[in-house]
Amino acid sequence: MRIYLIRHGRQNSPLCNVNVPLSDAGRRQAELLGERLKKESIDAVWSSDLIRACETADIINDKIQAPRIIREGLREISFGELEGLSDDVIMERYADFFAARATMKEDLPYPGGENAADVIRRAVPVMDEIAKSGAETVAVVTHGGVIRSLVTHYLHMDGAYVPLLAKHLENCGITEFYYRESDGEMLLNRFNDFAHLMDELELLRGGWGEKK
Repeated sequence: MRIYLIRHGRQNSPLCNVNVPLSDAGRRQAELLGERLKKESIDAVWSSDLIRACETADIINDKIQAPRIIREGLREISFGELEGLSDDVIMERYADFFAARATMKEDLPYPGGENAADVIRRAVPVMDEIAKSGAETVAVVTHGGVIRSLVTHYLHMDGAYVPLLAKHLENCGITEFYYRESDGEMLLNRFNDFAHLMDELELLRGGWGEKK
């Protein structure tokens, strides 16, 4: 069984983890991903219940026309006190937290929020449900913190190493797991695949479209 974990499209607010719709760029990202995935045999499209994830999944599913399933357990990691703040304010106000997190000595929760272990506790039961669904290929629209946390879990890494997993997880990028039913292991087939966005570099977060 193949499980495509997809980060939602770009949202229409720069503030941290606010529950808002997609921007125009986010809708375009989702459309391009839908065009790519319609060539696959997707049996179901799952998503978190947050607006940006649901909208991304619905745009993708316009191309696929598969059953839609929503689970709260796929929500983004809780950033606690950081939510609703701008990046500049976050980096100024919580510099000590990010410095401690960068040492990767401990799976630190965001102040007043969650850590990777918290996300794993609620997201893995959803992944187990997907694995037992009988589908062969499933698209799961979720969030960057969830994808990174699940990768550490299935690769048997300490959650403290989440910061090592890509400078940028691209919006509408694909991280694919293969579920091996014989022993219940999840095998990482690809990580942060955004080839479908490469013809429109302005859609990328990683600086690909910037002049050097």
